[in-house]
Amino acid sequence: MTHAVEHLLRAEAPQVLGALVRRFGHFDIAEDAVQEALLVASRAWPTDGVPEHPRSWLIRIGYRRMVDLLRADQARRRREQHAGMTELAMRDPARRAHPPLETDDSLTLLLLCCHPALSATSQVALTLRAVGGLTTAEIAHAYGTAENTMGARISRAKQQLARAGARFTPPTDADRDSRMNAVMQVLYLIFNEGYTASTGDTLARVDLTREAIRLTRMLHDSLPDDAEATGLLALMLLTESRRAARTRGDELVPLDEQDRTQWDAELIREGTGLIDGVWRRREVGTYQLQAAIAAVHAAAASPGRTDWPQIAALYLGLEQLSPTAPVRLSRVVAVAHAYGPARGLALLDDLNRSHHLDEEPLTRQRERAVRAHLLELTGDPTGAAERYREAAALTRNQVEQRYLLGRAGRIE
Repeated sequence: MTHAVEHLLRAEAPQVLGALVRRFGHFDIAEDAVQEALLVASRAWPTDGVPEHPRSWLIRIGYRRMVDLLRADQARRRREQHAGMTELAMRDPARRAHPPLETDDSLTLLLLCCHPALSATSQVALTLRAVGGLTTAEIAHAYGTAENTMGARISRAKQQLARAGARFTPPTDADRDSRMNAVMQVLYLIFNEGYTASTGDTLARVDLTREAIRLTRMLHDSLPDDAEATGLLALMLLTESRRAARTRGDELVPLDEQDRTQWDAELIREGTGLIDGVWRRREVGTYQLQAAIAAVHAAAASPGRTDWPQIAALYLGLEQLSPTAPVRLSRVVAVAHAYGPARGLALLDDLNRSHHLDEEPLTRQRERAVRAHLLELTGDPTGAAERYREAAALTRNQVEQRYLLGRAGRIE
């Protein structure tokens, strides 16, 4: 399947799903029908060519498969009757027209997939499947699990939505505001998993970062005046701009050793423009602050010209809005760069006493890596090597593991 066809299918997937759910209801069955329509298209279009009205083509195939799926559900006679009526209606050419192209169901689908009845893991999986158009096998591969395990997780998520009475309706302002945080968190989780994969022999999963950016663009297009949605997109673009420089062969390259000529200037321009545009509003949120930090890094022509005091101040503001272990640990790094490794170590010790960063699941591995680096800079190679090895033992990413063990070996 060509990249152009793949991109088109993923862009059309949420619109086709929206059309089916609006006509039939039954999100779980409609989503299965859409996946099968996408599969048929992925096989036919590369050889037969893309039809003149691809969305109409996909909806027509999805309708037919939906009828089959509803008929197969013998325990639900009313669904079977509804499906029969829909099949007859589909024989009328006037009823085959695809929905108006201006109908965009993307935001409604994102809100549905990020329903509060679902766990964060289920929200991510269902978003990738229903809105992103990824197959169950692709999602399973990205998260290092078996396809049948991921399939069961997605199936349970759809059942939970049905039990919760979740409906496919455009969000009200109150509903949108209460659920938007969940949507952005899911997109952020997808991007982070792609940028530094939790398992495997590659540092990044480009398919996931690309999909997270695509979906966040979709969110930004739906809500162009939402400052946090804009901040999230800016953060992803600025972070992604460094991807090519993060590895050399199969080795990890830390930020201060990266060849900045490899950074993507176009992504930096776009990301910086987005964050500059919303920063003036003074409606600062967590994603905007993180994007501002990324923009400060992007503006430095060399590591030595990075404005670390400004980054440390931004992290302090971020910590006040989002007092999480990863944010606190990132502030330690910024303080160490701005004011010296000894001060960074002192702050780390203080935060461990009050917040136990060395025990938190999200930071216990990175806490050891940060401490190792600071110990190395303050002249304690033995202690640093020990912490590097501890950090290596706590990651399942082989690229990161090799880097940490290599640092330990070089300083002993």
